[in-house]
Amino acid sequence: MVTLKVIDFGTPDYEVIIGQGNFTIKTIEDIYDAVYSSIPNARFGAAMNEAKPRVVRVTGTDEELKKIAADIALKIGAGHVFVVVLRDAFPIHVLNAIKSLPTVATIYLATSNPFQVIVAETELGRAVVGVVDGTPANHVENEEEKKQRKELVRKFGYFGD
Repeated sequence: MVTLKVIDFGTPDYEVIIGQGNFTIKTIEDIYDAVYSSIPNARFGAAMNEAKPRVVRVTGTDEELKKIAADIALKIGAGHVFVVVLRDAFPIHVLNAIKSLPTVATIYLATSNPFQVIVAETELGRAVVGVVDGTPANHVENEEEKKQRKELVRKFGYFGD
């Protein structure tokens, strides 16, 4: 028997990365190192669900963000799922460093949009089936929106076409 649940996290006032890995006691330390090495003054919290023992491992540089990451991980409840919560930084600054960790299997989400996590629950436990990241698009950008996009990307220090 499988039950699907949608866990709604609303609109965060932070950036969030959700993924899955293995060997939790090493992965949580590696995530700390990856984030801190990528953004030395980062304010972040990271949490990861360990399947055995059944505990949420937590690390980071900011107590509030550590609590937020732990709360999200606990609500998801799936083994080996990790959550990184950032303020004053963007996932683009740390995503490749996290993805390159040998203990990270996948990234489900990197966003500051409203998000939901779809979880399957069996008698053994929970698994992340997928995520909903923001609301659906309802039109193709016009020239003014394209101009605004390009200005914003450049403001962040990136360059496009």
